[in-house]
Amino acid sequence: MPDALENKIPHIHLKDVSFSYSGKKDNLIFKCNFSLKKPGFWMVVGKNGSGKSTLLKLINGIIKPQNGIVNSNANIGMVFQNPDHQILMPNCRSELLININQNISDHDANKKIEYVLDQVGLTGFEKRPIHTLSGGQKQRLTIACALISNRNFILLDEPTALLDQTSQLKVLKTIKNLTSDPKKPLSALWITHRYEELTYADSVAELKNGFLSKWQEPSKFQYN
Repeated sequence: MPDALENKIPHIHLKDVSFSYSGKKDNLIFKCNFSLKKPGFWMVVGKNGSGKSTLLKLINGIIKPQNGIVNSNANIGMVFQNPDHQILMPNCRSELLININQNISDHDANKKIEYVLDQVGLTGFEKRPIHTLSGGQKQRLTIACALISNRNFILLDEPTALLDQTSQLKVLKTIKNLTSDPKKPLSALWITHRYEELTYADSVAELKNGFLSKWQEPSKFQYN
């Protein structure tokens, strides 16, 4: 059966969320408040160690806040910095097959595989062995895996950190296209320390000293 959240607009809401790791006096995240209520490409920028990855873990429920509330009405998927930590199978088709979370026919599975590979610019890659893919192609495959499992909100943890400039651009454009699709727009929250990536976002916020700034348009964004 299709997931009940598949065709709904995803909604993520944080209210007064604070978090600190054991043994640390200061909050890495402090009284964080924001709501994402519509499809779009959202970016959080911050220096290494500013708590960006922790923020994603809080949203995804991997860790729980010491204070505050995290509400999510979304099918959340994760894309990590290193795709090799995420890909399990020997070729693209088998990797996508294990991510189909529905009991469907081989014909429908083939259609879904063809569709999601086309969505991420990997048309014809069904039989490609994973070891022959570039880093950028692997990262786009992990995005395809999120799509085929009916995720409508993707959290991306510095997904271009290990990629060359050409691959970075392809991954950025893939997410931009998916979040701009008028028929079935995706929501994406992308964290980065690369300021040059912000121009692709619909809205940008900065995480600094535990605080998340207000969301701003990239062209109007000012660093704290």
